[in-house]
Amino acid sequence: MNFKEIFTVTMILFAVIDIVGNIPVIISLRRKVGKIESEKATIVASCIMIAFLFIGEEILNLIGIDINSFAVAGSIVIFFLALEMILGISLFQDDQPETASIVPIAFPLIAGAGTLTTLLSLRAEFQLINIIVAIIINSLFVYIVLKSSNRIENVLGKNGIAVVRKVFGIILLSIAVKLFSTNIALITG
Repeated sequence: MNFKEIFTVTMILFAVIDIVGNIPVIISLRRKVGKIESEKATIVASCIMIAFLFIGEEILNLIGIDINSFAVAGSIVIFFLALEMILGISLFQDDQPETASIVPIAFPLIAGAGTLTTLLSLRAEFQLINIIVAIIINSLFVYIVLKSSNRIENVLGKNGIAVVRKVFGIILLSIAVKLFSTNIALITG
C-alpha cells in the first residue's frame, strides 16, 4: 500500500464520480421518486466498480476492444460530462426512473462509463490494492453525501453547488484530455 498512490487515485475517482457536483441531480431525483436508498446505491456502485476493475479488461477483450480504445471512448464521454458541468447544460437525456437507488444513482451516476474507463486506465498506472482502497474511500464519501444531500444543499446553497460543480468540471476536463492524449498516442504510436 502506497499512501501517495491511494491519495492520487482517490482524488481522480472523486473528480470523475463527482458526487458533490451531482447533488442537484440527486436532490431532483429524490423529489421525483421519493426516498433514495443510500446504502443500496453505494453498495451496488462499489460492487460494479470493483468487479469492472477485475473483469472489465477481459470483457473488452471478449468483444474485441482493446483497453486503449475503450479509454479513448471513455475520455470523450468524460469530456462531454465535464462540459455539462462547466457550461451548466444537459447533453445526456435520461428516462424518468421509477426508483432512483440503482438506476440512475448507482449506475450510471456513480459507476458510469467515465468511472469505469478511469478505473481501467488507473489499473495500468497504479497498484490494484491502492485502487480498491480509493474505491472504498470514495464509496464512503458517496454514502455520506447521499445520506445528507438535503443538509449539504442548505449549507452550500445553489451558488455554492454551482461553483463546486464548475471546479470539478474543469478537473474532469483535464482528466479527459490526459486520458485521450495518452491513449490515442498508444493506439496510433
